[in-house]
Amino acid sequence: MNKARVFFYVQHLLGIGHLKRAATLARALVAEGLDVTLASGGPPAPELALGGNLHGIHFVQLPPASAADLAFKTLVDGNGRPIDAAWERMRCGALLGAWGAADPHVLVLELFPFGRRQMRFELLPLLAAAAGALRRPAIACSVRDVLGSQKSPSRQEETLALVERYFDRVLVHGDPGVIAFDRTFAGAARIAGRIEYTGYVVDATASAQGNAGRGEVIVSAGGGAVGARLLQAAIQARPLTALRDRTWRVLAGNNLADEEFCKLANLAAGEAGIELARSRPDFTTLLSNCALAISQAGYNTLMETIRAGARAVVVPFAGGHESEQTLRARCFAGRGLLELVEEDVLGPETLAAAIDRAAGKPRPSPGTINLEGAQRSAASIARLAMGRAA
Repeated sequence: MNKARVFFYVQHLLGIGHLKRAATLARALVAEGLDVTLASGGPPAPELALGGNLHGIHFVQLPPASAADLAFKTLVDGNGRPIDAAWERMRCGALLGAWGAADPHVLVLELFPFGRRQMRFELLPLLAAAAGALRRPAIACSVRDVLGSQKSPSRQEETLALVERYFDRVLVHGDPGVIAFDRTFAGAARIAGRIEYTGYVVDATASAQGNAGRGEVIVSAGGGAVGARLLQAAIQARPLTALRDRTWRVLAGNNLADEEFCKLANLAAGEAGIELARSRPDFTTLLSNCALAISQAGYNTLMETIRAGARAVVVPFAGGHESEQTLRARCFAGRGLLELVEEDVLGPETLAAAIDRAAGKPRPSPGTINLEGAQRSAASIARLAMGRAA
């Protein structure tokens, strides 16, 4: 019997968080017995090891695009050149070709139409192709619990119209008991019948294995594209804390610029007990074993930290008018799950004080927060797929 098929589109523009979450969902879909094609439009992320049909996922790397800066208004290609109409036509053709080859029963778009308006040149033709197909697939949006800055009434109306025209489900990867979707999308009530809260997405297969990181302080900044200031402040905060005698393992991320990595290496060189690396494949094990975790507050890292029950200090990224990480981190801090240092007051002293507060507390428990988002999303998409396949 042929498997039901899912085509999952994701576009990351700065860090790799969107792609990492999509990959977690894709693995959960494979575990549900579905045939999954994951099409990524951002720069390659070799640290996620998505090529070569790994985990049963058919991975398609589209010609990559990324944001030129934190404003996200200008897109550049894989060589850093601004994209033009010819590039858009080429990229749209590649996406539609991958879509046609997959012939899916379900189309999943990550974030769009609640974000990624920059990609309308290819996503509107893709939606039109799906809606006009002889066997119309079910169409779902995969979206995190918190959107960016509030959109104008006209933008919200455009989003709602697209949902009502094309989408069967809006899978919100969050817990309404923590943050309801209407907190950052005022029009949620109008599409309430299509919204399904899945719980927070975290990779349940990445459980702790071994004693790596036992008793250490783990410092991380996700992919590292915007993490240099946090990593520097953490290194400078170490001698000011009660954990100064512990090993501090600093993970800079593969996207941190080489120049910034060298600056960190020079800063750490004078401090015995600091281990600096780009990344570690056993990050979840480090979190489970550590004395304390210090990180940015990206969705994936935050959920991994909470699932591990690690004592934590987070510094939400707030550049370029970003508010998503800050809102979520404040909500979790209010539940006593972490210590929060706002980016505008980040420095060695403020960070050290938060570290000592967190270190003096027992390991937190997520309590009733739903962390089953990957499995519940996969089950929901599987139901849509089986309905179309039948």
